[in-house]
Amino acid sequence: MFNKFTFSLRSTALLSLVLFAVTACSDSEFQRIEETAADAQGSAAAVEANLALRWAPVHYQDTDVTGTYSLTGKSDYITAINFDGDWNATNNWNNTANAAAAAHCYYSVVETSTHWFIVYAFFHPRDWSDNPFEYYLGQHENDLEGVLTCIQKDGSTYGKLVAAVTVAHSDFYSFLPAGGSVQANQEDVDGTLSFENYNGEAHPVTAQEAKGHGLKANPYYKINGDGIGYYPSLTVAEVPSNANDRDVKYKLVNIFEAGGLWDQRFNTALFNGTDGGGSFKSSFGSGGANAPWAWDDGNDLPGWGELATNPARLIDVYYKNLGNFDLNYSNNRYRGISTSGVIAQNN
Repeated sequence: MFNKFTFSLRSTALLSLVLFAVTACSDSEFQRIEETAADAQGSAAAVEANLALRWAPVHYQDTDVTGTYSLTGKSDYITAINFDGDWNATNNWNNTANAAAAAHCYYSVVETSTHWFIVYAFFHPRDWSDNPFEYYLGQHENDLEGVLTCIQKDGSTYGKLVAAVTVAHSDFYSFLPAGGSVQANQEDVDGTLSFENYNGEAHPVTAQEAKGHGLKANPYYKINGDGIGYYPSLTVAEVPSNANDRDVKYKLVNIFEAGGLWDQRFNTALFNGTDGGGSFKSSFGSGGANAPWAWDDGNDLPGWGELATNPARLIDVYYKNLGNFDLNYSNNRYRGISTSGVIAQNN
């Protein structure tokens, strides 16, 4: 018998079927969208990794095997920030002696329509001294210093490196390749950036001093006696066999990888404060170190952290004759801009 109740049941059933079909279709669409987004992110990450590998420095680390805190040179080895298995900054000084110092380098890629800006950062658990009068005031736990490279998009796959700015303690230093058109602007050029052939490509050459680990282009810092020669890899992180090992691979690690350094910026076991300021905690000595988004040269015009977070402005301040130079970012995850140009979530 057909009645209002029967009609209501049939209508409800039909509506349920329609809603189910729509929901099923929507879930499928959402899955495809998520898969497409994941594929795009994976592809973008692979592009960034290959770009970072192409311009990653051949890196020379001077070592000092003497002194109370040198650990026969191990205190000068580069390694991962979580080399000891955790993201706790206040046990790194003590754990340096026992944990393996597998070589790592942190990188980030920021992009405009005309240039890529790649930061490379090298970590040491100890910034140390063999001067007995500096056992406290001249040392501190955790040390992260590095280099910003400016890559011009010239139509080739990986572009052309046109400038570099390095971080040595609380100062920035400017270096240019020989024969280029780029010139000093509001900051002096401190030297010529040299290159070394590795795997068939010319890589910039950087170096860090022993103990304090300031970083400049080689040979403005260089190996004096014992030292480590580090070479870039996307997959291999080697441990030096001794303090004079000249062939050690370091692994490139994206700052923005899931669970990585950028995601740790609110970790109060790693950084001071809860605002993502980027100042490492320290349980030993005086002073401290900063993440790239907190690097600063107080005597220079670019602001706090801009070497990483606003590199186009910093390069524009440091140099002139840059040619076509866009200051607008298409990819800058420090500012929440993804490679697709949309605003990405900051965790």
